[in-house]
Amino acid sequence: MTVIVEVENLSKRFSEEVLAVDNISFSVNEGEIFGFLGPNGAGKSTTINMLTTLLRPTSGKAIVAGFDVAHKQDEVRKVIGLVPQDLTVDDDLSGRENMFLQATLYNVPRGEAKARIDELLKLVNLEDAADRRVKTYSGGMRKRLELAEGLIHRPRILFLDEPTLGLDIQTRTAIWEYIRNLKREHVITVFLTTHYLEEADGLCDRIAIIDHGRIIALDTPENLKHAVGGDVLSLGVTSDRDLTDVIKNVPGVLSVKNEDGNYRIKAPNGEQITPNILKMLWDQGATVTSVNLSHPTLDQAFLEYTGRSMRDAEQSGGFDARAQARAMRRRR
Repeated sequence: MTVIVEVENLSKRFSEEVLAVDNISFSVNEGEIFGFLGPNGAGKSTTINMLTTLLRPTSGKAIVAGFDVAHKQDEVRKVIGLVPQDLTVDDDLSGRENMFLQATLYNVPRGEAKARIDELLKLVNLEDAADRRVKTYSGGMRKRLELAEGLIHRPRILFLDEPTLGLDIQTRTAIWEYIRNLKREHVITVFLTTHYLEEADGLCDRIAIIDHGRIIALDTPENLKHAVGGDVLSLGVTSDRDLTDVIKNVPGVLSVKNEDGNYRIKAPNGEQITPNILKMLWDQGATVTSVNLSHPTLDQAFLEYTGRSMRDAEQSGGFDARAQARAMRRRR
């Protein structure tokens, strides 16, 4: 595989007290959808801003498509597309006019730009609204227009910073499908940040879990989930004795916990082992009152690696890079 993004010991310190990104290293393969998963304040946007030359690293190195982000900024900008968290489209222009403006900024010849714009507006399903002012667009339509703008110069890498933040589930699902289409129909690498677990799980080939500015795990979604320790079988059992040791002897069982007749059983393959456990319980004269089999989730993986669930991490808050940047601009 060809590596298109190489990050080595990258850090960003905004002040003596605030280390937003802490000595991270990773690589992204060309053609993959690579995800940064973490709560608000984890360092996701700060990292993407360094990789897209919007922030200068404090230390470390990042190479994007063969160019050092600290020393070859113009070259980096020519080969990347960026869809930021905050909407940047001009409300007083039409969707098509916004696209032409973006094409002009990237020096795309006008004749060539027209064909690309038609193609991209079709890709994001905005053909019918192309000549309407953006002020009449919904939030989802604006985000889709931003996505199309990020592709106008045919970048090798598309950076998406929280691409579905604040959108309803139907619009989010539509955006996910557009991103999948990009990978199927265009030779492009996608680097996205998200704190939506289902987004990372459904879209990404590999995921880096980032928390407090540090990468704490990096693997495929399936491998991250399997690291939790397998499926979880929850059984409600009525019996005159504790059956923990009996269940442990069933081949394939990794662990068993019993809390007042509610057994929590871990196994690599829950579907295969459930019939054997149920038969064993019936043979022991026990009555099974409830059965629930759950597969590992990314939230469980996040809990395994960080000691807290994504929801808890979100509620605890964290460093806000955009707020810090605004404060720094006010001081200048």
